[in-house]
Amino acid sequence: MFKRLCLSVLIAGLALGGSTALAEDQGQQTFNAHVTDVEGIETTIENAKLYWEEKLDETSFVPHEIRHVPVKRGKATVKIKLQNIKRIDVAPDAKTPGTPLLTITLTNGKSGEFPVAREMSLIGMSDFGDIKVPFTELKRIEFQ
Repeated sequence: MFKRLCLSVLIAGLALGGSTALAEDQGQQTFNAHVTDVEGIETTIENAKLYWEEKLDETSFVPHEIRHVPVKRGKATVKIKLQNIKRIDVAPDAKTPGTPLLTITLTNGKSGEFPVAREMSLIGMSDFGDIKVPFTELKRIEFQ
């Protein structure tokens, strides 16, 4: 009896876990971006997403790949989904040196200026291989 109960719990757990993972894979939209860096070099990036590392201690970190842009709006952090973004213009933030200031234009035509909420990079695949560009080195990102 105990073996049957354990087996039933195991099968139910696998079924639920497998369906959740499958749903996450199917729900992931991919994005292509045309970027211009601060040197004027233009690159097309397929499967573009944002990347940042969460430092746990001096020798370890957790990598994060996200499909939204975390920006500051006052004291709040806003997560702007890539699917809603048409273009991002990047400039240095005069108030916070070393931090990019983003002018984000949405697909509905609205736009706004926001400082980034954290240090991050744009990653994906270029014609020449994997690419990673820090936001501080970008001038413009246009999503296609």
